[in-house]
Amino acid sequence: MSTQVPRLFSGLVDDAAVFPPGSAALPEAVAAHRRHRAAWYADLIGPLVLPASALPELPALLGDDERIEIGVVADVPIARLYQLRDQVDPRIRIRRVEAAVARRGEDPQPGLAELVGLPDHLDGTDVYAEIPLSWGLHGALDRLAAERAAGRRIAAKFRTGGLAAELFPAPTELAAVIGACRDRELPFKVTAGLHHAIRHTDPETGFVHHGFVNVLAAVVAADAGAEVRELAELLATTDPVPPVEAVRSRREQDRPLWVGFGSCSVTEPLTDLVRLGLVSAGHEA
Repeated sequence: MSTQVPRLFSGLVDDAAVFPPGSAALPEAVAAHRRHRAAWYADLIGPLVLPASALPELPALLGDDERIEIGVVADVPIARLYQLRDQVDPRIRIRRVEAAVARRGEDPQPGLAELVGLPDHLDGTDVYAEIPLSWGLHGALDRLAAERAAGRRIAAKFRTGGLAAELFPAPTELAAVIGACRDRELPFKVTAGLHHAIRHTDPETGFVHHGFVNVLAAVVAADAGAEVRELAELLATTDPVPPVEAVRSRREQDRPLWVGFGSCSVTEPLTDLVRLGLVSAGHEA
């Protein structure tokens, strides 16, 4: 591991360059990911995240001896995902498959039931069920925890932003989810809205975005036994000092439960970590 990227941040940022708002073309995203994987901050970067429908285009963009790790987001019916392992090029390793199991306000259980078989079919691949933060959430988390106890590599994923204000959960809402995953020993991912380290208001949209260092501080505090109220305070603050200091003391430890987050820009989170003194820069990103 790079000495510049502490263990707590290892694999924290998945490269989701092809997704909005970045929306990079696949050839440019693959070329940029190749550069990220060769850079001094490579340990910060998780897999390249692609929609399932883009997989047929990927082999033509790879060198003969090149290997790439990817995460696959389901933009096709869940039933079609069962065919992934047999169709993928041997140069490509699918590390994760992520699929939404319901829309907000819908019962997530039917979608979960359809998704549960994926870990058995895609040997060695982690499967993430994207669950809306609404009705049926805790029942879905119970189901995921039971499936993990039975040996399946399945976990949770939550949306923390998007193109509408209602897609940004309140600090108390997100704190409750982190606490619920902690109580169930359930790993989770988050996606959307986490480009910057500290909670802030986007000047263009007026949306208040969660900060990924705020989230990491809350996860660390939850692991130490903090209650939801304390987690919400860490998530809600726009003062960088409390979350940064909470994170700084754990930099050389493994990250508990939170697998990471997808970002259409990996250099924006990196730049924030360097500016906050949590990562020591090696070269220009």
